[in-house]
Amino acid sequence: MPLVALTGGIASGKSTIAARLAEHGAVVVDADQIVRDVQQPGTPVLSAIADRFGDQMLRDDGALDRAALGAAVFGDGEAVSALNAIVHPAVRAESERRFARAFEADPDAVVVYDVPLLAETRARDPWELVIVAHAPAQVRRQRLVEIRGLSVTDADARLASQVSDEDRLRLADVVIDTAGDLAHTHAQVDDLWESLPAMIATVRS
Repeated sequence: MPLVALTGGIASGKSTIAARLAEHGAVVVDADQIVRDVQQPGTPVLSAIADRFGDQMLRDDGALDRAALGAAVFGDGEAVSALNAIVHPAVRAESERRFARAFEADPDAVVVYDVPLLAETRARDPWELVIVAHAPAQVRRQRLVEIRGLSVTDADARLASQVSDEDRLRLADVVIDTAGDLAHTHAQVDDLWESLPAMIATVRS
């Protein structure tokens, strides 16, 4: 029952790796999806966000206005810390429930936690393997501008707000180079999947 962490910076191709691992049979637990789930209307997390940041964080239908919240906290370290203190414990608890559910359904499952903030929040957890999706900052900047439509200034601000590549790579057992084309990324993931049992056995020994 290996528990594998998959992380990477913004626009690093992490989701592409997760999707390929899922095609091979891995059970992928998506941290970003958990964040959305724990912030649904009626949840304690959403109530706490509204209490801390104001009802203007809610849309007319009661759902979280993600753009408003992002604007309220971006570049404000104190606000980010306050938001993290609300969200991260709930995400951790829900992720643990999903890990347990996956292993209960299949004790031999390979469970992959797709988590962008591994270095910031869960670096010391007992992962059996840490995979890092990596592309140089200039490649990720280009993707943010050309694919996601951000301005160069906004793209640079997003990149600067994240942990450094060096800190993220320091956690890696495996690095997937995502600077090339899709076939190149897929080939690396395919090779990793083939070698995964031996790698896990080495970690456990």
